Amino acid sequence: MIFFLAGTSDARALALLLKENGYDLLATVVTENAANSLRESGLDVQVGRLTSDDMTAIIQSKKARAVVDASHPFAEEASKNASQAAKKANVPYIRYERESQTFQHEKVTVVDGYEEAAALAKEKKGVVMLTTGSKTLQIFTETLRDCNDIRLVARMLPRKDNMEKCQQLGVEQKNIVAMQGPFSKALNKALYEHYGVTLMVTKESGKVGAVDEKLAAALEMGIETIIIKRPKIHYENVYSHFDDVLQALKHVFSDEKFPIQ
Repeated sequence: MIFFLAGTSDARALALLLKENGYDLLATVVTENAANSLRESGLDVQVGRLTSDDMTAIIQSKKARAVVDASHPFAEEASKNASQAAKKANVPYIRYERESQTFQHEKVTVVDGYEEAAALAKEKKGVVMLTTGSKTLQIFTETLRDCNDIRLVARMLPRKDNMEKCQQLGVEQKNIVAMQGPFSKALNKALYEHYGVTLMVTKESGKVGAVDEKLAAALEMGIETIIIKRPKIHYENVYSHFDDVLQALKHVFSDEKFPIQ
């Protein structure tokens, strides 16, 4: 049994690959929408946010022999909880993470965090489109919402809790793009043009996270872009290719020595 943190399209693909290779796994996700996608593929799923203690209890009760963390590159808390849970349960922790990308262009500014991105957006002014999700929306609304020379447009998943959060934070309906990706370059360009976007804010989520399409569309239209770097987390066992994860699991399940954090 593998305790598997999912929630992204590539995590789903990895989970299916592990299943195809004969591994039994329990996938954990935060939302029912993500769970349904996994269930349709015949995977067992646990839904809801889990603390480190929650994860430890599940690992022990399911007698899981490894933790595979394929959560989003910005799901910092989930990764830390999974790593701690693996250590408590004395099982190997294996991290799968999309390859990082580097961006060099006169229209692109890379920053270390959300607060820095919000402060820079305030300096730039204009029509700012956020493609960073709802979790950190408040950081931007607190900084930008009441600025007369800024229109803040938030793009996020069309979930009820997201719409409620927008209402609570004062984001008007006309400034909400509630859509689920993936977004093609053409669709990104159409949205930028429709809202008259002058500045786009995104996260360095990796190629699978559709950063390429967002950025390519913005640069073709001469739109400045702020990219937020990934959280700095030290992983002892981190891989960016499915084959490497499979190889690591072979070591675990063949009882060969494998480093435990």
